[in-house]
Amino acid sequence: MSVTDRRLRRAARLAGLLGAASLLAAMVWWRRHPSACPYSQRFWLEPPHPLITRARLREILEPQLGERILEIGPGTGYYTLPIAEWIGPDGRLDILDLQQAMLDDTMSRARERGLQNITPTCADAQHLPYPDGTFDAVVLVTTLGEIPDQDAAWREMARVLKPTGRIVNGELFGDPHWVSPGAAELRATAAGLPSHRRLGTWAGYFGRHELGHIPKAAG
Repeated sequence: MSVTDRRLRRAARLAGLLGAASLLAAMVWWRRHPSACPYSQRFWLEPPHPLITRARLREILEPQLGERILEIGPGTGYYTLPIAEWIGPDGRLDILDLQQAMLDDTMSRARERGLQNITPTCADAQHLPYPDGTFDAVVLVTTLGEIPDQDAAWREMARVLKPTGRIVNGELFGDPHWVSPGAAELRATAAGLPSHRRLGTWAGYFGRHELGHIPKAAG
């Protein structure tokens, strides 16, 4: 191997190491500063979605015709459109996101598919703009870790849930905002959702959380 070839290989290895270090640094920073995926980077939200598939979501969510469901952080509608189909035209799917552009994108795709049972709302998951006991289910996939105050989000989700309702969160390891199953279950329990069921492994899972007695706030 010539001197030039060895130098090129060393340069390539160095560039690879620097690239990996930059990616790791970005992931650490993003994890320490929770925020929604910008619309300009929506390509991260497109398929494939290994382990947290639509079929697995349907299995653990158990959607019923005519239900009213809330999806927080729909992105560009990867899960939104099938959920809307599962609950049928007599059901209603509310989608909530901080970014109007995400909602507009999802609604455009819904119109292309002829779905008319989706209602968008631009708002914060830490302060849900819905009355108590509104929804049969709440769904959020790779969204929980993007919320700065997860405890507030859990309390709000529990508040807007019907007594017989359920919350389903999906997580995929590698996402800088990945939430472990144990951490999700602890926060859900504190919010008054003591019943947990999980589909998948820590690397990619859906967790289902159901209501129990919600403790009164101190004071």
